[in-house]
Amino acid sequence: MHVSPLVWVITCVVILGLFVFDFFAHVRTPHAPSFRESAFWSTVYIAIAILFGLIVMWLWGSQYGGEYFAGYVTEKALSVDNLFVFVIIMATFSVPREFQQKVLLIGIVMALVMRGIFIAVGAAAINTYSWVFYLFGAFLIYTAYTLVRDHGHEKEVEEERDSKIVTLVKKVLPTTDSYDGDKLVTRINGKRVVTPLLLALVAIGFTDVLFALDSIPAIYGLTQEPYLVFTANAFALMGLRQLYFLIGGLLDRLVYLSYGLSIILAFIGVKLVLHALHENTLGFVNGGEHVAVPEISTGMSLAVIVGVLAVTTVASLLKTRNMSSVT
Repeated sequence: MHVSPLVWVITCVVILGLFVFDFFAHVRTPHAPSFRESAFWSTVYIAIAILFGLIVMWLWGSQYGGEYFAGYVTEKALSVDNLFVFVIIMATFSVPREFQQKVLLIGIVMALVMRGIFIAVGAAAINTYSWVFYLFGAFLIYTAYTLVRDHGHEKEVEEERDSKIVTLVKKVLPTTDSYDGDKLVTRINGKRVVTPLLLALVAIGFTDVLFALDSIPAIYGLTQEPYLVFTANAFALMGLRQLYFLIGGLLDRLVYLSYGLSIILAFIGVKLVLHALHENTLGFVNGGEHVAVPEISTGMSLAVIVGVLAVTTVASLLKTRNMSSVT
């Protein structure tokens, strides 16, 4: 897949333009978005992502189009899981609802920048060392295990992590427990201090780094094209702010989502290990020769990802519906 520098520039400018539009159209004036507003713009951004996938199919073929959609669906699912953590962070810092949009949008832009760095590093590593796929695969399988292990204790894990981050920031910067509108820094008695809004943003930024460590190896298991990795991540993150307000009440009902994501990550991890064996150059594995193992196609990957998400979502909604009816 050949992507010219001009296409890269145009893509980045369009994505940046969409974020700038989002800020000036919705975030600049603090307000709590309505369900209708959130639903409309969530639909718009999903439609843009789908349209982009169709353009990829048209320009580069169905193979790359399928890889993009598999990556986009996976990253979107991981992003929804990230919303659980965002809800916890907002509650921990008691961020007023009308100011949450600003924290989310800045956090999402930070996430995209950090993922861009990880994507570049990952691409360089893959091009230089084929054995990196072994590491990616093992890491994803371990991540799948931690998702199952921590299921039901996400709040405690995140609150403990946030507490450590806040303690560290307070050692370095003067802080206040009071909000001053949507300001990140304010003045008290002539002294500049950090507001809880900035502390929440720092917590989200640190969490974004951890999310990138999961998502980048996952999508490299579905496509090795940096352009598709970047755009799938960008379009998955785009509209995440609206999705936060749209499905905030639904998140508690997705009780099996972590299990579904663990299955997907483990599946992609196995796929990466198989690919690493197929491209093997390590001397202590099969004498440094390629290992004849079956490789999982993009079509099968997309089917497994969509199927697992559909089953876990339906099962979650049925489970919580039965529980509510009992109570």
